[in-house]
This record gives sequence, structure tokens and C-alpha cells, in this order.
Amino acid sequence: MARKWISLPRVEGLASRQAHADLPDGTVERELGKEGFFGPATHMYHRHAPTGWIDWEGPLRPRAFDTTRFEGGQASPWDAHLLLSNAAVQFRTWHCETAMDHLVRNGDGDELLFIHAGAGDLFCDFGHMAFGEGDYIMLPRGTAWRIAPTEPVAALLIEATNDSYRLPEKGILGDHAIFDPAVLDTPRIDDAFEAQQSEDPWRIAIKRRDQVSTVTYPFNPLDAVGWKGDLVPVRLNWRDIRPLMSHRYHVPPSAHTTFLSNRFIVCTFVPRPFESDPGALKVPFFHSNDDFDEVIFYHAGNFFSRDNIHPGMISMHPAGFPHGPHPKALQNAFTPKTEATEEVAVMLDTRDALDVAPAAEQVEWTGYVASWGMANAKAAE
Repeated sequence: MARKWISLPRVEGLASRQAHADLPDGTVERELGKEGFFGPATHMYHRHAPTGWIDWEGPLRPRAFDTTRFEGGQASPWDAHLLLSNAAVQFRTWHCETAMDHLVRNGDGDELLFIHAGAGDLFCDFGHMAFGEGDYIMLPRGTAWRIAPTEPVAALLIEATNDSYRLPEKGILGDHAIFDPAVLDTPRIDDAFEAQQSEDPWRIAIKRRDQVSTVTYPFNPLDAVGWKGDLVPVRLNWRDIRPLMSHRYHVPPSAHTTFLSNRFIVCTFVPRPFESDPGALKVPFFHSNDDFDEVIFYHAGNFFSRDNIHPGMISMHPAGFPHGPHPKALQNAFTPKTEATEEVAVMLDTRDALDVAPAAEQVEWTGYVASWGMANAKAAE
């Protein structure tokens, strides 16, 4: 059924004529929005930052986790640390140091890998593909695969449970904006793929409904001699993403969508010039997006809107409260210290509330909720 929103655009009191620009003197802006920046929205103008709390009780709170505190590796992605999940997604972190001695197959949904560190070779039903730091690898549901690291691998695993990954609609920008589909790499049936084929026994560990079954073959099942079609794993490096920019307007995070399924999106933040218009916000605006949980994995660089965050950390902002830049970043809302951002990050926005797994709680920075507090704000002055 088509939606007919209650739409009555009005202006009350002091307000900017343009969102995210030319704010009334002495105010900060907060956006209240529906449907992840795609629905109706109102922009509020406050005397104080809406994150200036001095106390917080109860389970709803901003949270942060440090994956660099995990030790050791896991021989299989099915042993990866589950951090966050709901019925539509599983968000895990995996450290693999040696070549897998078995194949895996996900029967629960498409799998998206983001290579945070390391390099190696992926072997799958479709062939061989080398990979390295900063690569996304999308593996369609049911694909048998394994990796052989040439350097220890640290990766995110984002499962689209009972769903598939697609590319976002780019509208009037055209299909070649942000990244040209021609940059997507696919596996090849090359010498390396043929060399790994053998008549030796191989196992496939198949995950279905979070239970693993093992099937043993008297040969290596990765024995394809050819294929044709348009269902295939793809690789995309963040360096091939050309971010959408506006020199007069801070574009919302959803403009940086890289992959999406029915109940969540995956966005990529890459270095870009700051907005050059003097009146335009240069930092993420405060927002109360009450329809989505927001998760950011910090991959590399200087994270200009956050304090005390380093690569390998994850922030989680559940729906239900406003969030935005830390006090030090807010000082540079209109006069940034550099000409461009330096961060690389992966964002997960989920339509359904996420559950925090015990593994995430083991590496949680519990002081994150206080990092916007008034004492922090005074220290930034």
C-alpha cells in the first residue's frame, strides 16, 4: 500500500531557510526524520547540544566496542565473534591467520566480507580471486568458499539473513555515479583455481539456521571448468568509491549507501573534501532518526566527529535518542582544521533493533555514553 504521510511543512520561531546551513546564531541543529533520511523530517534549532546529558540510566544508550581486544584467530567464519544481530542481519568479526582446510557455505543468506587488514586468496565455486585490505567481497547465498591468507586477515562478516544484497538506486545521478559497476571484480577460472583442484577428500561446513552440518566429498568440490550468468561473487575496494559531495550542503549518510537488503543498508565513508560554503555544516548534524539502529565500524584514518576512537572500534547508536558529533568536533562545525576528511568507515543501518551479543560486551568501552557529557564539552573549550 502506498504511503500518504501527514505533510504540513511549517516554520515556527527561529529557523534556517536551508537544512544544515546558515543556522540561527547561537543554535545547534537537530533533525527528526522518518525512514532513514528518506521520509518526512523536521529540523529543530536548540540553544544546547541535544547530547549534553550528565547522567544516563537504563539499557538504551550509545555503545562502543573495541574489536582489537579480541585475541587469537578462528579457523572458520562460523567461529567468528558474533557482535550484533537481529532477524535480518548478523554482524561478526573474524580473524583468520592460516589457510582454511575446509570449505564453508552459508545457507542462511548472502555474506558480505569487509577486509579490515591482511590479504590472501579466495577460492569459491566460481573460481579464484585475490583480495586485500579495504576490499568488500559479496558472496551469494549457497556459495562454497574458503580463504588462504598471505597476511593475517581481520574481517567484518555481515550476513543478510534470509535475504540478498543489491546495489542502491542512484536516480538522476546515473548508474556510473559513486562507483561504476565496471569496477566490480569477479572470480576467475585461472591457473591458481585449477591448481587447487584435486581428488583428495574435502569437507564443506554448511550453516543453516545457525546450525552447522558437514558434508565430506572424495574430491575437491571446487572443480568447475566454466560458468555463465549474472549471479556471481563480486569484489569492491573502498578506493574505487567516489563519494557524493556538495560544497554547500552536508549530505546525509544514506547518500553513501554501497549495498542494501530489505531491512538494512551498508554505507561506506571515504575521504572527501569538506564543504566549502562558509554557512554549510562541516560535521554530521545531530539527528533523532528513530526508525533505524546505526552501527559504524572505524577502519582507518582520523575520525573527525568522534573522540577516543581508533581503527577496529565499533560505535552503536540505537534508535530512540539524538546523537551527533562530539564536543571537540562541534567546535569545527563551520571551520574545519583540514581541507578534507581522512576517515574510512563502514556503517550498518538496520530497520529492526539489534541485540548485543556477549562477545561484544566483553570488549565494550562502557565510558562511551559519557563521552558527550558536559565535562567533556568544557574540556573542549
